Amino acid sequence: MIRGGFLGEEDREKLIALARDGSTASRVTRRANAVVLLDAGWSCREVADALLLDDDTIRSWRKLFEQRGIEGLTSFEMGGSAGFLSAAQEDDLKAWVAATLPRATRQAGAFIEQEFGLVYESRSGLIALLHRLGLEYHKPNEIPRKLDEEKQKAFIASYEKLMNSLADDEAVLFMDAVHPTHAAQPVGCWAPSQEKLAIEQTSGRQRINIHGAIDLETGQTRMIEVETVDALSTIRLLESIEALYPMLALIHVFLDNARYHHARLVQEWLARPGRRIRLHFIPAYCPHLNPIERLWGVMHKHVTHNKCYATCAQFADTTLGFLREKVPRNWADFRDSVTDNFRVISPKDFRIVT
Repeated sequence: MIRGGFLGEEDREKLIALARDGSTASRVTRRANAVVLLDAGWSCREVADALLLDDDTIRSWRKLFEQRGIEGLTSFEMGGSAGFLSAAQEDDLKAWVAATLPRATRQAGAFIEQEFGLVYESRSGLIALLHRLGLEYHKPNEIPRKLDEEKQKAFIASYEKLMNSLADDEAVLFMDAVHPTHAAQPVGCWAPSQEKLAIEQTSGRQRINIHGAIDLETGQTRMIEVETVDALSTIRLLESIEALYPMLALIHVFLDNARYHHARLVQEWLARPGRRIRLHFIPAYCPHLNPIERLWGVMHKHVTHNKCYATCAQFADTTLGFLREKVPRNWADFRDSVTDNFRVISPKDFRIVT
């Protein structure tokens, strides 16, 4: 069974235009029409009945498109460059891609031409071939060089133990700093095909420094804007957290191993009588174990992606307003994106690109 929805937007538009082109040979328009109908979810039998053809012909056209794209549908020469790769050649291509990890589709085309004497004129045909062979365009994940799997496991176990024994007069928060720059971040979006999109950019590169914390249970946040993120800003934030929970006996704060979090000033402040903060340090090189890192990603999605602000002051007001007001007020909408669903990341699970 051929599943629908396999066409990209560009290929679908080209095939529809080809099927509607009255000057194109009917044998080409029928092939284009068949592939469009298959993409829409029609079965091979339904397409064959509609075009007064047989099932096998429709399947052969679908395979032709898989292997050579639109170029294959419009070509009727069975020799030379229009030939198909043999099974052995396909295996050689897969092995070459696995070994070299080419960054451009044209590199795969050059390999096919050099090794097998076959020329794929269209990029869509090459992409269709690579997809059919189980090859995909990957963007490597970034993982720290010094990840310690055992420390991650120990942290997750201790965190779960704490949460399972948390008293009614205790709370847990995650703390970190972020430094968003006053600049729009362009990201892809759907738009009418004739539109040319652009984003106005600011001339400066000012940034704001935010030291903040979030309670995953309630979505409540404490966000302070500071000149510099350091030991003094850490103390200011911890004081603000204590003020947020005046009735609680103990507040657990999870944070990373930045030097200012370990500073003597911070340790002296924590040692004062009446302090209700207990710090828990996340293993080094493990930002994935601090959910507030995901909050920063959500913030960028709503504040900086495809959005421009005339002044840095407007940018700061919008950013802080989102973190201080919108997140707590709409926590039900954000909580699935900012969770403590921790996982262990091991370099052994990845092929390291060198």
